[in-house]
Amino acid sequence: MKNTDTEIRVRYGETDQMGVVYYGNYAQYLEQGRTEWLRALGFSYKWMEANNIQLPVVHFSIDYKQPAFYDDLLTVRTSLKQLPTVKIEFYYEIYNESKQLLATATTVLVFVNSTTKKLTKAPQYLLEKLS
Repeated sequence: MKNTDTEIRVRYGETDQMGVVYYGNYAQYLEQGRTEWLRALGFSYKWMEANNIQLPVVHFSIDYKQPAFYDDLLTVRTSLKQLPTVKIEFYYEIYNESKQLLATATTVLVFVNSTTKKLTKAPQYLLEKLS
């Protein structure tokens, strides 16, 4: 399956008094990894929403291994766990510049029809890009 690496520089406002990245900011790093994963396939959230698809997160799990610090250059490696159905599952690894594994995570999102607000199957255009 397609993997992408997204680099993110830790900003001062994302850290606590010790210079450690606040745990809640990792969800944003994963979102950036996901959006860049989609962009690498030729899509964006904006484009998918304009084409009647929304992708809400229904599950988020993270295991912290080591802290990230202010000004670290992080790499968020995003991969697809399996071909999507009505849901799409991602696996992530976050590394620092020294290639130390800082965190692993998973997210599950579902495909929702923007008009009906009901679950729908993964769009054919996405499945075609993944096959």
